Amino acid sequence: MRQSTPRKNSSKTQETEKATFQVVKRIREAILDEVFKPGDHLGESELAEKFKVSRSPVRETLLALEKEGTLIISPYKGAIVKPLSTEEVLDIAELRLALISLVLKPAYRHLSPVDFNHAYGLARRIRRCHNAKDFFEHHSQFWDGLFSKAQRPILREVFRQLNDRMVRYDPLYLKVFRHRKPDRSSGRHSSNCIGEERLPRRFGHLRRSI
Repeated sequence: MRQSTPRKNSSKTQETEKATFQVVKRIREAILDEVFKPGDHLGESELAEKFKVSRSPVRETLLALEKEGTLIISPYKGAIVKPLSTEEVLDIAELRLALISLVLKPAYRHLSPVDFNHAYGLARRIRRCHNAKDFFEHHSQFWDGLFSKAQRPILREVFRQLNDRMVRYDPLYLKVFRHRKPDRSSGRHSSNCIGEERLPRRFGHLRRSI
């Protein structure tokens, strides 16, 4: 019997990892587009057929998404998109705020005018987003740029993981806050909004200060 060579095994592993990465990305995009919604069942065979891959990378994808908190896998029901939870989103919000507070000062020391211009541009794109996929992309780029300048790789990795876990909430966020009218009496938006609408103005002030 002919045995597989180490080179062939290595090549097969790399192909599986690449396919898994692509399937993870496409499932996240499907959640952002609300093709897959919280509570929806995700079957291995259906996903393999939909994404034109074997079941092996699909299985790896489901396990990875379960580990990050996007899916729930049970022995009899299989994988489902994890339902939304008030407790979860509050915990994630508090953790992200804590991480941001840890990197602001060290990041500021390494920010150049070019960096501020880039962040200002991303902030404007965030403000103009009308779909969850663009919001997730620009929002991730905005904060990843800040964390990279802080040179705190572990904090950057944890923040990315939390951002990925928030994917299920982004479509709801846009529906709730993108159409919210400002309070005309106070001239302010609701305190529940995280304030992307004011990011361009803030970055304009910061950019002129350096």
